[in-house]
Amino acid sequence: MPHDHTHHPHNHDHDHAHHNHTHGPGHNHAPDHDHLHSHVHGQSDADHAEELKILSSSFVEGFRKAEDKASYLRLADIAFQRKGKDGLTMHLVDAKITTNWQIGTACPAFATRELAYLPFPGSMIEERETMTFTYVSMTERADIDLLSFMAERFGTPHNHDHHNDGHGHSHHN
Repeated sequence: MPHDHTHHPHNHDHDHAHHNHTHGPGHNHAPDHDHLHSHVHGQSDADHAEELKILSSSFVEGFRKAEDKASYLRLADIAFQRKGKDGLTMHLVDAKITTNWQIGTACPAFATRELAYLPFPGSMIEERETMTFTYVSMTERADIDLLSFMAERFGTPHNHDHHNDGHGHSHHN
């Protein structure tokens, strides 16, 4: 028994040492949140985005294996209903998992209407899965990306939606 007692504080200290950079800013870590806003954006945002991608892929894997998918969504606190823009209740009707492989990147080039295209070498082409939840009401449909849900829940410093519900934000990094 004495051995267990002395081992426990080490685990406790170990958890605390990793808490700030593993879980991002939580409700009792306001200074970390300010830190993300007041310093050069890049590393902190990238780390947080990478963490959300890891959480997202774990979620998708768990969803695939879950025998009771509705219960899995409830345990994960995915809303089965949400208010639409016009106040009508929207209902969750579909959950879709999509696999993407980014083959290259295209961005505006200087002084031309053509895009500058950079194909990725084979080793950089990676599979990534996204999950989209579809909500409908009599007047509206919204396709909400799992990363959007997680960004809301875990408080990203900036909005990193890949697909949004029609607001025109669509970032692919």
